[in-house]
Amino acid sequence: MKKVRWTSQIAIFCLCVLIGLDACQNSLTTGSRSTSVGSIQRVVFLGNSITYSGQYISDIESYYRIAHPTLQIEWINVGLPSETVSGLSEEGHADGAFPRPDLHERLDRVLKQTKPDLVFANYGMNDGIYLPFDSTRFERFKDGMLWLHETVVKHGAQIVHLSPPIFDEVKGGKAGYGEVLEHYSAWLLDQGEERGWLVLDIHGPMKAFLAEKRKEDAAFHLAEDGVHPGATGHWLMAKEILSFLGEDVSEAQDVMTALQKHPQHKQVVELVREKQQLLRDAWLTATGHSRPGIKQGLPLDQAYQQAELLEAKLDDLVGSK
Repeated sequence: MKKVRWTSQIAIFCLCVLIGLDACQNSLTTGSRSTSVGSIQRVVFLGNSITYSGQYISDIESYYRIAHPTLQIEWINVGLPSETVSGLSEEGHADGAFPRPDLHERLDRVLKQTKPDLVFANYGMNDGIYLPFDSTRFERFKDGMLWLHETVVKHGAQIVHLSPPIFDEVKGGKAGYGEVLEHYSAWLLDQGEERGWLVLDIHGPMKAFLAEKRKEDAAFHLAEDGVHPGATGHWLMAKEILSFLGEDVSEAQDVMTALQKHPQHKQVVELVREKQQLLRDAWLTATGHSRPGIKQGLPLDQAYQQAELLEAKLDDLVGSK
């Protein structure tokens, strides 16, 4: 029911995205408030290692490059492995090498430098720090999400919250942690009703998909370690976001089948993934973070010079010029 609540808002939002006109003055009605949408030029994805891996973001951009080749939207991935919005870290994280990075440390820098029009935020998986449900940890998650929402809005961007992906206890152990993420997901979805937030459920569809597949094959999984989804899990996430943005991908089993009518779709997907990784590393280096072991990116100007070469190849493939 919560997803149905946003139908008219999504239609208005998608109209503004697809037209891409500065003159577009339609609005999203969020609760009792009305927020101007305007044109969308930069979309930023915040999150942990699932977002850092970036396949769902590449799937989204690949779809848009083919379905809307003249649309000018930049999709920026600044996901950071191990990160939380709660500021919590379990004892001995990473074998004691470093505590989990806290989004509070970097969010202002990220928003100031990326200047997004729209933010998708994907947190929760790490925020219960893989322990059974605890009300104190839950409050820290809620406080972090409230702070995140307010901070993004203060920077002049719209924010869409994603409910956390599922944790698979069959593959990941950690008895009870799946229920923790059920609590976190339910609370986040409730904020759509109570606070007028835009909240997109990815937890529910992933859980339903996994349960259905396990009826046929008890060994089926979306994440080998219970946490980090593979290609199918990333596509399920991408599908929900694309559907939210007004695209009809309900029948597509993966990004390749969604784009299969385009003769060069495989090359498009490969080039987009290459570009996404190049710019992700550059943006993480430019905005700074406290997480050791992350690949050093090129300076932004150099990264964008290389990205322009990839963009030129993409333009040739999709016929956007």
